[in-house]
Amino acid sequence: MAIEQGIWKLTRNTDEPPQRLRPTGLTDEGQLEEQIMQDVSILNRDWLLIGRQVRTGFDKLIDLLAIDANGTVIVIELKRDKTPRDVVAQAIDYASWIVTQADYQLIEIYQAFAERYQRPHTSLEDAFEAKFGITLDSVALNENHQLVVVATQLDASSERIINYLNEHAQLSINAMFFAAFEDQGNHYLSRAWMIDPDEPPQSTTRKTRKEPWNGEFYASFGDDRPWELARRYGFIAGGGAAWYSKTLAMLSEGDRVWVNIPKTGYVGVAEVIGERCRADEFMVPTEQGSTLLSSLISAAEYPHLYQLTDETSDDAAAEYLVPVRWIASFPASQAFSEVGLFGNQNTVCKPTTPKWEHTVARLKQAWKISDSSR
Repeated sequence: MAIEQGIWKLTRNTDEPPQRLRPTGLTDEGQLEEQIMQDVSILNRDWLLIGRQVRTGFDKLIDLLAIDANGTVIVIELKRDKTPRDVVAQAIDYASWIVTQADYQLIEIYQAFAERYQRPHTSLEDAFEAKFGITLDSVALNENHQLVVVATQLDASSERIINYLNEHAQLSINAMFFAAFEDQGNHYLSRAWMIDPDEPPQSTTRKTRKEPWNGEFYASFGDDRPWELARRYGFIAGGGAAWYSKTLAMLSEGDRVWVNIPKTGYVGVAEVIGERCRADEFMVPTEQGSTLLSSLISAAEYPHLYQLTDETSDDAAAEYLVPVRWIASFPASQAFSEVGLFGNQNTVCKPTTPKWEHTVARLKQAWKISDSSR
């Protein structure tokens, strides 16, 4: 399936047709590397670059390495002058080496990268916390990895291979296509994914021990949101972009969720009593009956609730809430935090690491919560 990209310039005069910008092409796909080094959000705003031209154990060079907030390692390979099939095979070959790398080896890769390219943070721990707002030791680094091929185009055979590997080999591999355009001396870059990156990935898994999911959900409550209002009116929240709000839809009535404020600690556990809805439609019980939350609080108390206007009423950018009944909740000043507890950047997730089982056990012990509390 060939992917054609185009950009049209819209004129103020409605009588004039849109003007398509002139494609200029990328004379060298390698020039993307410099642009990505300047701003990794060209690829994905939720990635942190940790390596460039990384030498493998079999003396080959990986174009770029990144990690996300879950500790997943992303191998990024530019097609350059390689054949489409070769670049896919090479990315898989690199993944076979990445899967063998221990935490300390990835930390060393970043340190060499930061020193060579003068990155603002000299350690991976500092860079990770600055980017994602959680500590590196709160995630399972390199438990999973993904592969991304960057190209201007791929042949049909390579696209079939990528689709097959995703669907039948449980290998998370995607392709990203770039096109360049010019308009009156201004240059533009357009990006398109082969597979929707918002679809749940089939992450390639390392040989690390996983626990069966214990049925307990984790939630991250951003420190820029009003925790005391969430305690008073019974909700957990997320929004501003689909990545932050879509995982709230994982929660259903009756689920139990443990809530963590990043860099602060765990502050509560609750039972879900309803489905996700937009914050401006969220109803709370009062003596006068059900009332919109927005009518009870001000913009100063909860800015995210009022961030959309008539001109920017995009559902993906909205704030979303899930109604809950608090089993136990505490002020942020009384948050429970200690070394070894689970943390994650996703608003909601279903952890399967041994660290999660330990975290739930410690919280139940600290807060005197039993299974009969459900």
